[in-house]
Amino acid sequence: MSLDLTLLEFFNQQLANPFLDAVLPVYRDKLTWIPLYALLLWLMYRKWGMRRTLYLLLCIGLVITVADQLAATVIKPWVGRLRPCADPELSGSVRALVSCGGKYSFPSNHATNHFALATMLSLTLVDRWYWRLLLVLWAASIALAQVYVGKHFPGDILAGALLGTAVALLGVVLFRYLSRRWA
Repeated sequence: MSLDLTLLEFFNQQLANPFLDAVLPVYRDKLTWIPLYALLLWLMYRKWGMRRTLYLLLCIGLVITVADQLAATVIKPWVGRLRPCADPELSGSVRALVSCGGKYSFPSNHATNHFALATMLSLTLVDRWYWRLLLVLWAASIALAQVYVGKHFPGDILAGALLGTAVALLGVVLFRYLSRRWA
């Protein structure tokens, strides 16, 4: 917990500056990434055609739904860890740059969902190591933005990343099965 608080203070307070205060609340918003999602959809279709693209979209949707629901409805209520922005002990020290949202933070759904998507795409759509690295860095940057804006502890991000990756690995197995079975 001490390391989590130290890292929260570093990201949320010590890195604070007007540029990041303006950019990161928008950067972490899922609507910001609609153009990227459209580009990825086009790349899938161009690489595989309609059927395999639909299989991947089905698997991605299933993976994100399962990972998101595990995080939000099973793990968060079970662990019951308050968000930094909702924790009365931290109320005077955490800079909340966006709405606090629900009161529980562990694990981060943003991290869970973005790492699930990045893992699925890394192991299916892209073939080069640098594209895989870029997808993981993209997911990590969105997850860390959650710490910067005061919604999550770094431990929430790590747990979400692990959960999203684990569920996505199962989704990759399903996608490969569907691709071979009905290709």
